[in-house]
Amino acid sequence: MFKKFNWGHGVALALGLFIAFILFMVFGFTYGQQNSELVSDDYYGDELVYQEVIDAKNNADALAAIPKYQELKEGMKITFPGTIIPEDKHVKFELFRTDDANLDVKKEVDVDANNEILIPKQVISKGSYTLKIKWSQNKKPYQVDYDVLWK
Repeated sequence: MFKKFNWGHGVALALGLFIAFILFMVFGFTYGQQNSELVSDDYYGDELVYQEVIDAKNNADALAAIPKYQELKEGMKITFPGTIIPEDKHVKFELFRTDDANLDVKKEVDVDANNEILIPKQVISKGSYTLKIKWSQNKKPYQVDYDVLWK
């Protein structure tokens, strides 16, 4: 069977296998990759004001107690401690989805009488999120970030 196999056949076989490998790498791996989106459409503009985000996070780190989130059957509940009273009871939150910007949730809401916010489960899809809670108190900005795995 291999009596008529010479070096020319070996070179052709090696070249053919190499071409098949390259085609597999090009077409095989492009279909299995996850979608990765930009964090922001205005990336450079956001970077210019990022010092404000750093200051807000540092302000939150200095607090004795910070808002906590809780996963419930009806959704995600964010509870502010009694020492934190947001100005005008106004809070901004963002559920940032790293793999699909269409699943991001951005809202500005008011806390209820119990100093809580409920994010309904209907607006949250299964997956990994970054929960960003932003508020101000006494003209001072605050921000807390949590990594959330919604099931």
